Amino acid sequence: MALLKEVSKNYGKLDLHINGKWVTPQTGKYFDVTNPATGRVIAKAPVAGPDDVEKAIAAAHAAFGKWRNVPFRDRAKLIFNLRDTFMKHHEELARILVQDHGCTISDGRGTISRCVENIESAGSSMYGFYKGEHVEQLANGIDCYLIHEPVGVFLIITPGNIPMHAWSSFVPYALACGCTVIVKPSRQCPVAADAMSKMIDESGFPPGVVNLLHMGAERELNKIILSDPRVKGVGLIGSTRVSKELFEICGKYGKRSSLNGNGKNTIVIMPDGDLDQSVNYILRGCFGMSGQRCLGSDNVVVIGDNKVYKALKEKLIPAAKALKMGYGLDESVELGPMTTPGGREQVIGFVESGLKSGAKLLVDGRNAKVKGYEEGYFLGANVFENVTTDMHIAKEEAFGPLCNLIRMDGLDETIAWINSTNYGHSACIVTESGKSARKFIREVEVGNVGINAGIPQPYAFFGLGSKKDSFFGNAKSRMDSVKMFLDEKTVTLRWV
Repeated sequence: MALLKEVSKNYGKLDLHINGKWVTPQTGKYFDVTNPATGRVIAKAPVAGPDDVEKAIAAAHAAFGKWRNVPFRDRAKLIFNLRDTFMKHHEELARILVQDHGCTISDGRGTISRCVENIESAGSSMYGFYKGEHVEQLANGIDCYLIHEPVGVFLIITPGNIPMHAWSSFVPYALACGCTVIVKPSRQCPVAADAMSKMIDESGFPPGVVNLLHMGAERELNKIILSDPRVKGVGLIGSTRVSKELFEICGKYGKRSSLNGNGKNTIVIMPDGDLDQSVNYILRGCFGMSGQRCLGSDNVVVIGDNKVYKALKEKLIPAAKALKMGYGLDESVELGPMTTPGGREQVIGFVESGLKSGAKLLVDGRNAKVKGYEEGYFLGANVFENVTTDMHIAKEEAFGPLCNLIRMDGLDETIAWINSTNYGHSACIVTESGKSARKFIREVEVGNVGINAGIPQPYAFFGLGSKKDSFFGNAKSRMDSVKMFLDEKTVTLRWV
């Protein structure tokens, strides 16, 4: 199938976006950005320095004083302008994501639709979450009411696996609440972040409300930003390691936080589960977006006798091998490249670890080659069996196209094992039994549960968060983040 047209062969030198202006970095440094499918350089991204950080904080702080006083309806109008801008550029943004991230065009389009949902959710819900409470004649001649106020400037850190979706999981809600933000995107996908800031400009937001800083040594600059009294908190979708580091900083300086880390997600196949649907759920959950989804899985627990397990394998193995790999701008492609060479090597390391531990590799995608894209970061589907729960591959997140088939005797054992792990992001079950489904919902210790689904993705007006080492902070992402961006003030009045 013919390739869709790229938005640009080369995006040139990107800039920082501070106080409504596109500016060059104080450091004068840039790093190469490559297309994961071709390995070609498609842009040079700037590396911000301490002076750039100070300018961004000052701009966001100054803008906050004005933005919080913009009339409520006018703020809502701008949020809906942003929604319309995303819809106008829907296909363009999806193709940029394919070039920058490596996903398929189908996943790219789905991502932009999720962004639109988040923006729409933030705008349409303002009338509810901003409204206060009032009690008249609480005592003789005394009234009392509660109001919600925006907190201030927030640092928003987005990851390389879902750069646009993560942006939309925080930024629209912050703006709807009257806060301003400094966005620090992953080095992996700077072109996507650049496009987001251009959507802000086109939608008519005032200067300084959303600022963009591409960074190099982000750990040190993260500390500089969060130690500044003008910055009130941070929203992150990233790793557990970084989440813990930032959580300690937030505790030290009294900052609010929504820090979303790693997961180790599981799909459970019950004996009564539809096997054809189970295979579809596994293909999407384990291999969709090259296994780099936060809500994707790499553990698949099969409960039941050998007959059920054998039947599932007979359907899964040829389906995994048949996934078409290639450049995501080919609409027939089902499996794109990994976003970075490092991510690819990490998954290969997991496969080798599994082999050393005694697991049997049924499908080996390590040496995948795509004709015409020999420099791309491709990795085929990998399927293991004979995986035991003490193996590294069963305990830690591979973040790539990996499926570990694990045998268990019953649902009680499975739930107990899931609950014993360090992470609590998501878990899914495939079953026709309402009793089993209800037990799973009530007992499994994760933040997101799927029943007859491979990816438990809730709609935007629900919060999205986790438990245990998968989450640290005051509020989850998306709609729940308004708890982080808004503060409460009570007023007691006596006029009598």
